[in-house]
Amino acid sequence: MASDARALYASHPGSLTISRPRALGFAWIVYGILRFAVTLWLIAFTTTATLMFGALLTRVPNPFALMSDFHILYTAIVVWSAVSCVLGLVAGIALLLNQRSARILAIAAALVSLAELPFGIMLGVYTMAHTAPARDATR
Repeated sequence: MASDARALYASHPGSLTISRPRALGFAWIVYGILRFAVTLWLIAFTTTATLMFGALLTRVPNPFALMSDFHILYTAIVVWSAVSCVLGLVAGIALLLNQRSARILAIAAALVSLAELPFGIMLGVYTMAHTAPARDATR
C-alpha cells in the first residue's frame, strides 16, 4: 500500500500529499469568512480604538507621534487581516477545485495566518504539515 502511494506521488511530483483536500478547502473558506468578519469589525471600530488609545496619551510628552504610530500599526493590522482573508478564500477555492496552484496558495495562506490566534495557528500548522512534498523513501 505504501508503495502505491509512493508511485502515485512520484508520477505527480507537484500534487498535494493530503488525504482530504476538500476538507482542508472548506476549512480555509471558513477561515477566510472569519477573517473577513474581523476585517469589517476592525474597520467599523476604528474611531473607538483611536479614542481609547488617545485617552491613554494624556500624560505622554509627545502624544502626536504615538498617535501616528498607532494609526500606522492599526492600518497594518487591518491590511494583514484582509490579506489573510483573501488568501484563505482563494486557497480554499483552489483546494476544492483541485487546481495545480492549490498547494502553493495553501502554503502562502498558512504562512500569513500563523500570526492569528488560535485558528490561524491551528489551520496554518496543519496545512504546512499535510501539504509537504512527498519524500523519497529510497534515499
